[in-house]
Amino acid sequence: MGHSADSGLWRVSLRRGSVTREAEMQQRALVTGAGARLGRAMALCLAQREFDVAIHYATSKEGAEEVAEEIRALGRKAELVQADLLDLDQAEPLVDRAAERLGGPLNGLINNASIFEYDTIETATRESWDRHMLTNLRVPFILTQSFAKQAPKCTKDRDGQLIARSIVVNMVDQRVKKLTPEFMTYSLAKHGLWTLTQTAAQALAPDIRVNAIGPGTTLRGHRQSQEHFEGQRSKSLLQRGPNVSDVTAALGYYLDAPAVTGQLICVDGGQHLTWQTRDVQGVE
Repeated sequence: MGHSADSGLWRVSLRRGSVTREAEMQQRALVTGAGARLGRAMALCLAQREFDVAIHYATSKEGAEEVAEEIRALGRKAELVQADLLDLDQAEPLVDRAAERLGGPLNGLINNASIFEYDTIETATRESWDRHMLTNLRVPFILTQSFAKQAPKCTKDRDGQLIARSIVVNMVDQRVKKLTPEFMTYSLAKHGLWTLTQTAAQALAPDIRVNAIGPGTTLRGHRQSQEHFEGQRSKSLLQRGPNVSDVTAALGYYLDAPAVTGQLICVDGGQHLTWQTRDVQGVE
């Protein structure tokens, strides 16, 4: 049994039940916040799919260098690009710097870097508002603008259909599907990023696909106890939280799905659908 089809940024061929991928063009991507945690995993996922990767970091240089070594061990090019994304003078040229370091235009952008700090409507300040809006919304907007100006244009697949050769993936949060009054300014910024995902998908088609991933409780926070972390994960619909590999699988799906744009995959064990709240429990 044999079947072949153009798929996303790749030509996917199925032969005897196995999948082989060969790049149809040079693949280059920028991942923000790639020196640690989910950013690191996304960068490695891209390298495994034959992308050369620009690893952005703010302060975690040691972690970024370790990621670069792992990517080079996979036979791909890795370059470090440092920038404080709270400083627009450093953020604005980031795409151009990454493309220059990698030796050509980017066709992948992962807006992963984020500030995640607690506030409420009572405690939010101008500073907390600006920090969250800048890193979680304005900078992804600016980077997407810059990316679009240099990204390869769409071509046609073997069936004569247009196929985007460039992709943006925004790391959002399952919170955009489950409103709460906590993490107020962070949540507002992530809602804005989800709106940007959809409107950018409209504006940049057919050349660029724009999608989002909404992770749930995947990695324990620096200020979070192990007990609280495990409790959050166990209270989702599936009574488990996502692993890092679940999140990178969502990225892989987007890379392989040429007809998908403007979408959000919540990788959260169903956390955004939990319904057993006080207003409905015990109601018959």
